[in-house]
Amino acid sequence: MRAFATRISIVRDKARALWRETKSTILVAIFLALILTTAALLTEWRGAVVANDAIEAMREGRDVAVDANDRPETILARVAFLAARSDVDHARALVETLDRRGSIETRARGHYLLANALLRKAFDHIERSQLEAANPFVNLAKREYRRALQLAPDYWDAKFNLDVAARLVRDFPDFERKSGDELSADPKKLWTDIPGKPKGLP
Repeated sequence: MRAFATRISIVRDKARALWRETKSTILVAIFLALILTTAALLTEWRGAVVANDAIEAMREGRDVAVDANDRPETILARVAFLAARSDVDHARALVETLDRRGSIETRARGHYLLANALLRKAFDHIERSQLEAANPFVNLAKREYRRALQLAPDYWDAKFNLDVAARLVRDFPDFERKSGDELSADPKKLWTDIPGKPKGLP
């Protein structure tokens, strides 16, 4: 029993000696880890503040430059800003960026906003009786709604607007097979059935 107690005492003494030798190193390491963690948290907080400010500015109608390295939420706000102003080319480029970096919800929302902008362009042509010019925008809008629904099958707004877009232009099966939604509509390959601008659209 004494031998066991002696062993415990020896181990305890060695542990105390080791602690005295390494105490300063351990404390320094802990201090440095705390500094790095604090710096990372501050950077994250600062990034969130900048992103929120940019999003709020765009919601108020102010133009804010956004690049591919910004947060997905900021990029989505920029897509909404551009889509509301019918700038579909720049909006499409940012939606492609979201497809590489954004969450499923963010990506679906981006495709939905782009589709709305395309559909509004189609309505502009329809109201001016430019039915041939409206066809490509309707087809592109349908494609973007479908992409949104592939990402979020329960996205009701996208379902509703896709149904409206599908009713705007009735395509020949041959046109769908050869051209799909990627190319401009050829007036020789389709006829239109456009009753007018329905209610409740974007």
